[in-house]
Amino acid sequence: MARSRAAKRTVTPVARILLKEETLDPSFVPPRLVRREKELELTFRRYREALGKGLPYHLLLTGGVGSGKTALARRLGVDLERGGRLGGFPLKAAYVNCWRRASDRTVMLDLLRTVNVSLPDRGYSLSEMLDVFEQGIRRQPQHLLVLLDEASSLVRQETKLVYLLTRSHEVELGSISLVLIATEDLFPYLDPASRSGFGVTHRLSLAPYDRAALVEILAARAELACRPGSVDREVLDQIARIAAPNGDARFALELLNGAAHAAEDAGADAVLAEHVRRAKGSLLPTVSESQLEALSTNQLGVLLAISRTLKRRGGSVTSQKLRVGHSALLEELGAPTMSRTTFWRTLKELERDGLVTLENAGTGESSQVAMDELPASYLSTLLEERLGRGRAGKG
Repeated sequence: MARSRAAKRTVTPVARILLKEETLDPSFVPPRLVRREKELELTFRRYREALGKGLPYHLLLTGGVGSGKTALARRLGVDLERGGRLGGFPLKAAYVNCWRRASDRTVMLDLLRTVNVSLPDRGYSLSEMLDVFEQGIRRQPQHLLVLLDEASSLVRQETKLVYLLTRSHEVELGSISLVLIATEDLFPYLDPASRSGFGVTHRLSLAPYDRAALVEILAARAELACRPGSVDREVLDQIARIAAPNGDARFALELLNGAAHAAEDAGADAVLAEHVRRAKGSLLPTVSESQLEALSTNQLGVLLAISRTLKRRGGSVTSQKLRVGHSALLEELGAPTMSRTTFWRTLKELERDGLVTLENAGTGESSQVAMDELPASYLSTLLEERLGRGRAGKG
C-alpha cells in the first residue's frame, strides 16, 4: 500500500520565472522609456512642430552602448505614427540597422520595402533605386521618418545617401525626415552639405545611465518579463551595480535574462544573487584560475569568507559581519586571527584587483562588500582546493 501511495505522488513543477522573455530583447520597444521621458518629449515636440508645418526635421542622436538610443528612436517613430496626420500626410517610420546594411545600396533595399517595393539585391544602381523609391512614395503619399541605426558604418564610407535624404525636397524624393543614431559624433564625418541639416538644435547626446536609473529600468522590464515576486529589489540593485560603470542598460537586461535562466535551470522559484553571479561569469568572465593562484593566503582566506557568507546572505554583506565570518573561518583552519587593520588592507587589495566591490567605504566597519565576478559556490570550491593544497604543502 505504501508503494502504491508513493507511486501516485507527483512532483510539483517549479513555476517559470521568464513569462515574456522577448521584452528583455534589445529590439523590444517598451511602452514607457524609463529615465528617457524628457528626451522623448523633447524630440517628439520638435518633430511634431516641424512636420505640422510641412517641414522635414533631421536629428543626430548619439550616446554610448546601452544608453537607450535605439529605444528612444524607435519609440519616437511609434509615437509619431500614432499621432495622426502631419502637414497633410500620415507618417511612417522606417528602421534600418546600418551595421548589417553598411552601404547606400543595401540601405536603399530596406527603404524600398518600406514603400512596398521589392527589388533584387543586384542589378540596379543607386540612382535607379532612388527613382523607384520616389515612385513608391508618390503612389502612397506619406511622410517617411528614416531611422538609421549604427550609422557610423555608413557615414564613414562617404555616403551620398545621407545628403540625398536630408535634401529630399530638393532632389524630389518626397517628404523625408532623418534620424542618424551612433555611439560617436558623426558631424566631423559628414560632408558640408549634409552638415547643414544638423544644426545645434538637431543634435542630442544621451548621457550614460547611473545606477539608480538602471535599477528603475530593470524593475520596469522585470515587471513585463518575469513572474510577479520572482525578482526582488536587491537582485535588481546587484545587476545595476555590475552594469553601472559603463551605464549600459543593454548589458543589465542581458544579465537579468541570464540570471532568470540560471534560476530556472536550478529549479529555483526566484532569482537570487548567486544566479546573477553565474550569469555574470558566463557573459563577461573576469576572474581566471591563474589570477586566483597569484593571490596571497590572506587574500584567499578573505575571499573564501566572502563567498561562504554571500551564499547565505545574498548580494552583499557589511564588512563587520564579514570579519566575524572570516574570524570563524580562520578558527576552523587553525590559523592565527587577523588584525582589523590587516583585514581592511586585504579588502582594499581585493578591491584594487577588481575581485570585490566596497561601497560607503568610510571607517571600514559600515562598508558593504560585494562580489559579482563568479558564483560563490564555484569560487568556494576553487579557494578550498587552493587552501587545502597550501595546508598539505605545509604538512
